[in-house]
Amino acid sequence: MFSKIVVPLSDLPETQRALLAAIHLAQICNAEIATISILTDPPAYASFALIVDPSGPDAMMEARRRIHGELHEKASKLAQEQGVHAAGTILEGYAGDVIPRFLKEVNADLLVIGLHPRNYYLLRLWDSVHDPAQRAFCSVLSVH
Repeated sequence: MFSKIVVPLSDLPETQRALLAAIHLAQICNAEIATISILTDPPAYASFALIVDPSGPDAMMEARRRIHGELHEKASKLAQEQGVHAAGTILEGYAGDVIPRFLKEVNADLLVIGLHPRNYYLLRLWDSVHDPAQRAFCSVLSVH
C-alpha cells in the first residue's frame, strides 16, 4: 500500500506520536521512512548577537543544525529497533514550500503529521503543518 512514508520532525510531542504511527504503518506495509526537519532563518534577536560576537549567528545556526541532526538520529534508532529503515534530511526554508517539493523528490506515498493543540503559541505552527498538507502530492495522515 505505502512504500515511502515521510514524517516531519520537531522537538514537540505531537511529532513523536506521528513518528510512532509512521513506524507502525511502515512495519505493516514493509515501507521505509524519511524524516525531515525544517531549518528556518535564525530568530530576529540573532542580529543583536552579531554586534556582540560576529560569529554568534553562525554558532547559533550550527547548534540548531546539530539539534536537528540529533532528532533524526533518535528517530532512525527508534525505527531500526522496530525493523524499519529511516533516513533523515534537514531542509532549509518555509515548510509550505520545501515539504511538498521533498515529497515529490522522494516519490512519497504518505505524509504523516502530528496535529498540535490550537493555542495561541502553537496556532502559528499550525500553518507549518496545514500548508504542506494541503499542497502534498500524496496521501496525508494526521495524528493526534
